[in-house]
Amino acid sequence: MTDLLEPRAIGQALVRRDGEAKVRGTATYAYETPVEDPAYCHPVQATIARGRVTAVDTTAAAALDGVLRILTPFDAERLASTEDAEYAVLQSPEIAFRGQLVGVVIAETSEVARQAADAVVVTYAEQEHDSTLAVDRDDLYAPEQVNAGHETDTAEGDVAAAMATAEVSIERTYSTAMYHNNPLEPHATTALWDADAQFLTLWDSTQGVHPDRAAVCEVFGLDQEQVRVVCPYVGGGFGSKGRPHANVMLAAMAARALPGRPVKLALTRQQMFFLAGYRTPTIQQLQLAADRRGRLQAIAIDVVEQTSRIKEFAEQTGVPTRMMYAAPNRRSTHRLAALDVPVPSWFRAPGECPGMFGPEVAMDELAEELGIDPVELRIRNEPEVDPETKKPWSSRNLVRCLREGAERFGWADRPRGRRDGDWLVGYGVASSVYPTMRQATSTATLRFEDGRYVAEIGAADLGTGAWTILPQITADALDVDVADVEVRIGDTRYPTASVAGGSSGTNTWGSALVVAARAFRDKFGGSPADGDEVSGDVDQAAKDDAHAPYAFGAQFVEARVHADTGEIRLPRLLGVFGVGRVVNPRTARSQLIGGMTMGLSMALHENSVWDPRIGQVANHDLAEYHITVNADVGEIEALWIDEHDPYVNVMGTKGIGEIGITGTAAAVVNAVHAATGVRVRDLPVTLDKLLPGLP
Repeated sequence: MTDLLEPRAIGQALVRRDGEAKVRGTATYAYETPVEDPAYCHPVQATIARGRVTAVDTTAAAALDGVLRILTPFDAERLASTEDAEYAVLQSPEIAFRGQLVGVVIAETSEVARQAADAVVVTYAEQEHDSTLAVDRDDLYAPEQVNAGHETDTAEGDVAAAMATAEVSIERTYSTAMYHNNPLEPHATTALWDADAQFLTLWDSTQGVHPDRAAVCEVFGLDQEQVRVVCPYVGGGFGSKGRPHANVMLAAMAARALPGRPVKLALTRQQMFFLAGYRTPTIQQLQLAADRRGRLQAIAIDVVEQTSRIKEFAEQTGVPTRMMYAAPNRRSTHRLAALDVPVPSWFRAPGECPGMFGPEVAMDELAEELGIDPVELRIRNEPEVDPETKKPWSSRNLVRCLREGAERFGWADRPRGRRDGDWLVGYGVASSVYPTMRQATSTATLRFEDGRYVAEIGAADLGTGAWTILPQITADALDVDVADVEVRIGDTRYPTASVAGGSSGTNTWGSALVVAARAFRDKFGGSPADGDEVSGDVDQAAKDDAHAPYAFGAQFVEARVHADTGEIRLPRLLGVFGVGRVVNPRTARSQLIGGMTMGLSMALHENSVWDPRIGQVANHDLAEYHITVNADVGEIEALWIDEHDPYVNVMGTKGIGEIGITGTAAAVVNAVHAATGVRVRDLPVTLDKLLPGLP
C-alpha cells in the first residue's frame, strides 16, 4: 500500500497556467521559434507505392531564385544508423510506400521551397504493390509481441468446446477503419546545426523531448551532450508525436546540410497522412458463449491488422478482451499483414480503443439474444480478480460506473422501439477500460530559488494540463501553497522524463516530483535557503506489483436516426469513470470529453479511405477526412466517482487522457441499433449501412 498524499492543492480546479499564453498567442510552438535568418525546407515524396528511384533531375528546381540546397538519396548525408527503416531518410533509392521521402528542398522561403519541390523530377522503376488487408491472406503472420510488450496470443481452457456445448453462442466479425491523427499543430521542427561546436538544437513538436533526442542521437551518431530538444508547448499529439517520425530526421539532416543557419520544416496536412503514423485498420473475429443466465462460458477475439513492410507495429487490439470479463475459456490472437503502406504507430489508446469496439458490440448482441438488459449482462460477468494475471484489482468500480451512469441517464425508462415523429430513438451502453501505468524513467530536480520552489523535469504538455497539475502535486508533497511552486518542463536541459503516452505522464512525473519534494523536506525542513536542491527518481517511489491497476468507465448514448434519410443525431452522451484521484477537475473533464468526442468521431465520421490501386489514402486532407464537430452531439457530460486507490501511486491517480475514447464507438453503434434495428459491425456508421435496413 502506498502512502497517499494529503490533498491540499490536489483536487482544486485551477485555471491552466499556460492558458493565457495560448489565448494571447504568446505561447511559442516549434515552427514559430524565433531564430535569426531561418531557411525553410519542403519534402519531395514518392509518387509510386513500390519500386526504386532511378534518377532525380533537380535542374529546374535548383534554377529557382532562393533555392539553397536539394538533397536526394544519391547525395544526402549517410546516417550512422539505418536500423530503424522509418528514420533512414534518403539513404536508399528503394521505395516502400507511396509518399515516402525521396528528397528535400531547402530555400529562403517556404513558398520557394514548395515550388522547387514540385519542380524536382523523379524517375522510377515501378513494381507491383500490395496494400489490401484481408483475413484470408495466406501471408498473415504472428509478431513476436504486440505493442507495449504484450504477448501476441493467449489461451486458457477450450473455447471451441465451450462454443459447441453452450446454451447460447454468437460468432461475429467487426472492423474498425484506418484513422489518422490530425492534431491542430502539424508535425513541425526548427533545427540548427552548429558545425564548430558539433551541436544540434531541435525545437520540435514532440510528446517527449528525451525520447526524441535519443532517437536523433542514434540515427546521426551523436552523443546526448551534442543534442538539445526544446518543446514547451505542443498543439496536440494524440500519440502521433509520441515517437519521432521521418520528418524529424529530415529536418535535422537539412540543418546539417546548412550549418549555422536554422531550418524550419512543417508537414502539410496532406503530408501527415503519409509520414506521421496512423491507427491500423482492424478485423476482429469475436466468439462468445454463455448460459441462459448470461454467464460467459467462453470469450475469444482473433485480430487481423496491417503493418508496414519496412517497420513492424502491432497494435494490441485483443489485449482488453483478456481482462475485461470473467469466463473460464479464453483466447486472443493477433495476426499481421506486412503491406506496401506507410508505418502505423500510436494513436490515442492504442489497443484499448479499437479493442473495445468488437467485444462491446458483441456483448450487446449477446444481451439481445438472451433477452437480458445490456447493463445487467456486463454486471453478471464481473470478475473477482484479473482474469489474465489472477491478481486482485487495485480497484475496479466498473459496476458502480454502470449503475450510476444508468441511473443518471434514465436507462431503466429508455425507449424500446419508440418513434418520435420522423425520428427513431434508442439508447446504447458500453464499458470503457484503460490500464494504469507508470514508466520506469523520470527524474525531477527541486530547488529553492528567489523565495519559490522550482522543480525541473523534462516532461511534455500536449494540452493535457501538465503545466498546471504538476505544481499541484509538488505543492502537496511540500505542504506549501501551489502559488509558491513553479515547474519547468519541455527541455532536455532538465532531468530525463518519459514520453507523454499511455496515460502515464502524471503517474510517472508526479511520482518523481513527490520523491524529490519529500527528500527536500527531509533535508531542509520548512525554512530552505536559496540554492538548496535535491533530486528524486521515479524508481525511488513505492511501487505495488501485487495488484492489477486499471481505470474503468461506462458510456451511455442516446441516438436519434431519421427514418427517411438515415441522418444520425446524438442528443446526449454520458461517461461515468473510475479514474482514481482527480488532480484537477477542470483539466480532467477536458481530457475525458476530448476522448469521448474522438470516440464519437470514430463511430460516425473518421475513415481514411484507402485506394489500393495506387496505395494511398484518398481523402488525405481535412476537407474530406471528416471529424466530429459541435453540431454532431447535443450534450456531452463526463463524470467520475470518488475513488480511493492506495496501490497505484502516491497521488492515487490512474491517468485520464485515453479512457474517454475507449468504448464510445461501441456505445454509439449499440444506440443506433436500439433505434433502428440495424446492426453496424464495420465502422464508421454511414448512410449506406443504415438506409437499406430502416423500417
